[in-house]
Amino acid sequence: MKKILLLLAVIVKITLLSGQEGGETLPLYQGEIPNFKASEPLEQVETRPNGQRFISYTTQPTYTLFKPKRPNGMAVVICPGGGYRGTSIDKEGYLVAKELNAVGITAVVLKYRIPDDRSNVDKSLAPLQDAQQAIRLVRQNAVKWKVNPDQVGIMGFSAGGHLASTAATHYKTPADPNAKDKTNLRPDFVVLIYPVISFTDSLAHMGSRENLLGPSPPEDQIKLYSNELQVTSDSPPAFLVHAGDDKTVKVENSIAYYLACLHHGVDAEMHIYPKGGHGFGMLNTTTADKWMNRLKIWLDGLKK
Repeated sequence: MKKILLLLAVIVKITLLSGQEGGETLPLYQGEIPNFKASEPLEQVETRPNGQRFISYTTQPTYTLFKPKRPNGMAVVICPGGGYRGTSIDKEGYLVAKELNAVGITAVVLKYRIPDDRSNVDKSLAPLQDAQQAIRLVRQNAVKWKVNPDQVGIMGFSAGGHLASTAATHYKTPADPNAKDKTNLRPDFVVLIYPVISFTDSLAHMGSRENLLGPSPPEDQIKLYSNELQVTSDSPPAFLVHAGDDKTVKVENSIAYYLACLHHGVDAEMHIYPKGGHGFGMLNTTTADKWMNRLKIWLDGLKK
């Protein structure tokens, strides 16, 4: 009996770690991983007191596909946060995907590579290469997954918001310089939840900046990855959420991106809560208002 219980526990653990709670997890790349440098496996999984997992030092990127029962044609690539040190895969990934599935949206949770010199030739490119590959996969599988290729967006939390905003502003040049595929990499919309946007000294979350670019990045690289400076009139519509008392990522990050959208005539909607701090996920317990409900209304409006 003990052996049976032990076997069941192992099966449950493997299922949880593979992200199979209603989704199917697959390698992001079928062939070689671009910009990859052979290294020992580095990935670690930490289960936090609330039972949710934080995955750090990912070197083998994956995506977990969550299909709704009645697809409405829209798809979202979700980039969990974690300071470019890891991914809060449950709170800012799988749970969000299920919520989007409930209203017919196909969701792809991206476990992107964590920038690390041990496993990447150029660590600053690795997360964006993975985000672009996820967008590419959704459009390539549009018919199979019952997705409209013109309704593919990207969503990110915290440093995942930096990745999502990078994908939304750096799509004209593939992050993989050797990519031969010509699939459109521009997201049709971007959703940014308490996002890191700027790498300027006054606004940056320094941990995210250092993890992506190193301890002393040159000024041109800081500017390149300060995405409020990269918005153009062709940038996708944006939905932003932040708390005014966020001590980790300053609310001015969202404000700067919103103002850049206004300046360039890009449709944008922003919700700033007085309180909530950082990392509240789908539920800001300081308010009865649910930003996910506002997001669903906004996304529904994009289809009209």
